[in-house]
Amino acid sequence: MRIAPRHLTQRISFLPVILLEQALRFTLYRQMPTAKTPTKRKPNAALMKPVQPDAVLSAVVGPKAGPRGELTKRLWDYIKKNNLQDAKKRTMINADDALKVVFGGKKQVSMFEMTKLVSKHIN
Repeated sequence: MRIAPRHLTQRISFLPVILLEQALRFTLYRQMPTAKTPTKRKPNAALMKPVQPDAVLSAVVGPKAGPRGELTKRLWDYIKKNNLQDAKKRTMINADDALKVVFGGKKQVSMFEMTKLVSKHIN
């Protein structure tokens, strides 16, 4: 059986102590994460810009100008008040006489297509 030279065995015996020492040094001196202070989100100025609905859309959402999101909210209020959302497929909107003009004569559109059609009636 061969025995390793003494200088090698001394290094090997202290290896776990050195690793432990390095790990402790790392945990003691690393920068601890600081708690972030919550910042209030700033609204996008382009989305908050008031837009004016034309005469066709005004019949549905009212003549008052407002941000695009507000007009969409008023349109959804109208749809829910008049029960125009399709019962089977909830993504489809059934148009009444006022909405049929806004939707370009279509009697049923998807809610995704609705935003595209409504944007034609906003100045």
